[in-house]
Amino acid sequence: MLETERLAVIRSVFSCGQAGAEALASAVRDIVFPHKAVVAHQGDLADHCWVVVEGAAQAQINSADGQLTLLASHGPGEIFGSYPEPATLRSDIVAQGSLHLLCIETSALVDLARHSADIAHGLSLLFARQLDVMLDRMAARTTLTANGRVYAELLRLAGASNRIEPPPVLSALALSVHTTRETTSRAIAHLLRRGIVSRTDEALEILAPRLLAELIA
Repeated sequence: MLETERLAVIRSVFSCGQAGAEALASAVRDIVFPHKAVVAHQGDLADHCWVVVEGAAQAQINSADGQLTLLASHGPGEIFGSYPEPATLRSDIVAQGSLHLLCIETSALVDLARHSADIAHGLSLLFARQLDVMLDRMAARTTLTANGRVYAELLRLAGASNRIEPPPVLSALALSVHTTRETTSRAIAHLLRRGIVSRTDEALEILAPRLLAELIA
């Protein structure tokens, strides 16, 4: 990643100015993980924070009966790890798709936040946004049907551009909304038949976002 691009990513994620971005850039390093690589294991002592640039990092737990449970999925612009102190990880962190991360030591991030009001403010906004997303997902799991959860997640992933690039991996999408791959596949096939979305190898595009929103129930 070019340094100018790196600084732009940091400014966007942390909602900070140029000086704050430069201070953060001097403390972070780039890491790339291939699809399904384990970033960190459950029980590891984490003393870093990671910011997702591209791809998704899923927090997964295998229960005693072998059932895989998704605790959280962190996408571009989101942060995970340990803050404000090192902590034992509650789950495995697994890459979904090619995963590009910015990594920073917890102690370094704490020190930067302590000495820069700009960085501290940006960090508080970042955590608040992620809490809001997590609460939305919990509410959806409680109140929506499986199809409704798939549709809501597609809208969330697409954002204002109404485009998901590259298209979501069905198994990963299913896991993130707590349903089966088969249910997810049928839900998307229904949207394709109705012309609400289109899908290529490069992207999934929402052609009729209002109609898709009306299907969320």
